[in-house]
Amino acid sequence: MRHGKTFNHLGRTASHRKSMLSNMAGSLILHKRITTTLAKAKELRKYVEPIISKSKEDNTHSRRTVFSYLKSKEVVKELFGPVAQKVGDRPGGYTRILKLVNRKGDNAEMSIIELVDFNEAMLAEKATKSDAKKTTRRGRKPAAAKPAAESNDAPATEEN
Repeated sequence: MRHGKTFNHLGRTASHRKSMLSNMAGSLILHKRITTTLAKAKELRKYVEPIISKSKEDNTHSRRTVFSYLKSKEVVKELFGPVAQKVGDRPGGYTRILKLVNRKGDNAEMSIIELVDFNEAMLAEKATKSDAKKTTRRGRKPAAAKPAAESNDAPATEEN
């Protein structure tokens, strides 16, 4: 029975799964966005978010702890540098999963997993929305209602 075994084993042995998630986390940190299957992306999110939280505090202990997961000096340097600076004020939710179309060969659900603060297109869109004047719509404007009422009356008279 599998009581309490809540994570996805991804059809791999424990050592293979551990090294695969470590490599995927390193790629995500270096490239800020990777394409993978939906199941792997969901597992990667659970793996990488605590590591990113650990990088907020830059001391020797947290660097060594993160290095034990990632196994790459370049990735640890990138994580404690630009990534930690951008996510420093964020209380969690460092990654975003976007679903794609299914893979052609085996119909696997594909997705993109990315670091939230590094998506320049969404950051630019968010900035333009916040710059726009915020108005509250409270009902119809009287000027817009009059021409509509007049145009409705005109066809009625033509039909009679």
